[in-house]
Amino acid sequence: MVTPPEPCSVFALDVGDGHRLHVEQSGAPDGLPVICLHGGPGSGMAAAHRQFFDAARYRIIQYDQRGCGRSTPRGGLENNTTAHLVADIERIRQHLGIDRWLVFGGSWGATLALAYAAAHRDACLGVLLRGVFLASADDLRRFFDDGQRHAPAVHARLAALAPPGARAKLARWVPAALLGAGPADQAALVTAWMAWENALDNGPAAPFAPPTNEALATAIDKYRVQAHYLQHGCFLEDGWWRGAAAALAGLPVAILHGMQDRICHPDNARAVHAACPDSTLQLIDGCGHSPFAPAMAAALRDTTGRFAARREASP
Repeated sequence: MVTPPEPCSVFALDVGDGHRLHVEQSGAPDGLPVICLHGGPGSGMAAAHRQFFDAARYRIIQYDQRGCGRSTPRGGLENNTTAHLVADIERIRQHLGIDRWLVFGGSWGATLALAYAAAHRDACLGVLLRGVFLASADDLRRFFDDGQRHAPAVHARLAALAPPGARAKLARWVPAALLGAGPADQAALVTAWMAWENALDNGPAAPFAPPTNEALATAIDKYRVQAHYLQHGCFLEDGWWRGAAAALAGLPVAILHGMQDRICHPDNARAVHAACPDSTLQLIDGCGHSPFAPAMAAALRDTTGRFAARREASP
């Protein structure tokens, strides 16, 4: 485990619409700038993600997306769409006076990285996608419905919260139910959702400790943001990623995905690679969805190291 660097700059950025973003910078102030986009939707930035970059070579920028982490209002759903998030990334770049930067995202962060890079290609030095989520109906069906073969007992506990007629279509029912539920039902549904995600990612026998008190309140806010996005198809058109990937032709694009990823299927990475002419694809055996699996973490550090070396060697 590489120890991530401490932040050298922390500030709040008012992006309008009642939202203020928590932003941190670490690494070398004059290094190669990289924006790190966290997953979810609804999660938050993590200091551990800094370990994928050489702090002596990179200027690492992280932030909590609208409604997430230390951004305010926490859990806010108003004026919170993918288009807002893409605009926020560009506001951060302009605020920091950065000409061009590397865009890095994993899971939902990969979705957002692809959407941002397609909209602001000239602001990108390159794109690094890990554990690609396409925000498609297939993604949600695979996650909520098809995975029951992997951990039937854990899946049954989630399905038991739904009316009998909805249990075969949890991908549709869960987000809507969470957004419309009262406090007690929210707690039960979020806990079951977290347990299911843990079983998919870490195995059906993986230990799971239900959150309580403040951790539960934070988790409810996180999953309500996620439900808001999932209920609206992440505010993206069906098949949006094909045009976005094609728009990055000529730009360095690296795609890494765990072969045993049960949260986001490896076919997502293959599809983006096929649609993006100049991309490279690494399917990492022995890895699931987590970026911290040793082989995945090593591959990410190697990829960012090679990208920095190429930039340093260019005139």
